[in-house]
Amino acid sequence: MMRPGRKNATRGFIVPIGGAENRVQNPVILRRFVKVCGGARAHIAVIPTASSLDDIGDRYESVFSGLGAGRITILPFKSRADCESPKYLEVLDRVDGVFMTGGDQVRLAEMLIDTSAAQRLCGRNMHGMHIAGTSAGASAMSSAMIASGTSGATPRAGMVDLAMGLGLVSRFVIDQHFSQRDRLGRLLTAVASIPFGAGIGLDEDTAAFIGPDDTLEVVGSGSVTIIDGSNLRNSPADLTRHGEPVGLTGVRLHILTEGNLYNLGNHTLLHSGLAAKSHGTVGSNAAALT
Repeated sequence: MMRPGRKNATRGFIVPIGGAENRVQNPVILRRFVKVCGGARAHIAVIPTASSLDDIGDRYESVFSGLGAGRITILPFKSRADCESPKYLEVLDRVDGVFMTGGDQVRLAEMLIDTSAAQRLCGRNMHGMHIAGTSAGASAMSSAMIASGTSGATPRAGMVDLAMGLGLVSRFVIDQHFSQRDRLGRLLTAVASIPFGAGIGLDEDTAAFIGPDDTLEVVGSGSVTIIDGSNLRNSPADLTRHGEPVGLTGVRLHILTEGNLYNLGNHTLLHSGLAAKSHGTVGSNAAALT
């Protein structure tokens, strides 16, 4: 059985990564994750389920060992029965952090949803265990998960397919490889589909370290796009034919870079960092962050 009181009662970090994180020359994201998990004392579990590569778990085991983590365990969830295995659940009860690899977020979610392993992930995170995921592992973190979609800057009806994710976060959707694959339109479309929603678009080699107080810190070489849909108005997506543009007003768009601190609860910039950038609004006159 999970022992929720075993760790502190403060939620652990949630760390979505945009994919293609630097693992060799300057692995700032993975090094920070190891440090958050306890450094040399850290026990990190790697879940390679999203990937079709047989050795992806071993690759991350080598990376985390090289970064000084004390112990790494691979949890090869290859069936839903594996997600009920007492041996694997005991590992989730003990580790300081979990890392979910890239690959196919639908495969990852379908394997884990409504299993004891998924319950452990959510419950342990609520009591201090940290969870990171890259690419597909990042997208699968949200309750409403982007399963697939098309590229382009303009939101269009039917541009994105949403599915049930792991529910580690519920108030925003996550997209990855964001600038590199021109995914602004599909994230806007996803946000418009969720009442009072928000979206996080992560460039490659860029992470959002989201703390227990909902403060997001940008780490990495790219940018994080925040779409604040809390004041979204005029979203006639249901009245628009498939493929046609969707009109959105009241959407605020923020571009955050390395060192920026942003509060996801009230959508305010807490610290601009040395290279802060903030774009104003899309379709509204609300003030830009400065």
